[in-house]
Amino acid sequence: MIDPYSIIIRPLLTEKGTRLKEERNQILFEVHLDSTKQQIKEAVENLFKVKVEKVHTLRFRGKSRRTRYGWTKKPNWKKAIATLKEGSRIDLVEGL
Repeated sequence: MIDPYSIIIRPLLTEKGTRLKEERNQILFEVHLDSTKQQIKEAVENLFKVKVEKVHTLRFRGKSRRTRYGWTKKPNWKKAIATLKEGSRIDLVEGL
């Protein structure tokens, strides 16, 4: 098995992510580009000790930016939406 810390890069703490967490019991993560849904599911279950019902993934292309030295490109990245089973919960940041 691949190390779960190399699959999940970081949790995404956004307004949309907070709304999904409260309404649908879903958590957003930035994940490695080559990871599969099954690998993401196993990594979330191992790291946070919860049960994952399903995983949706989205790939984003990096944007091109104009700088004073020419054009640069931000890297491509992948987002995963993990739906937790009923009764499972992850408290990433509470009380802020």
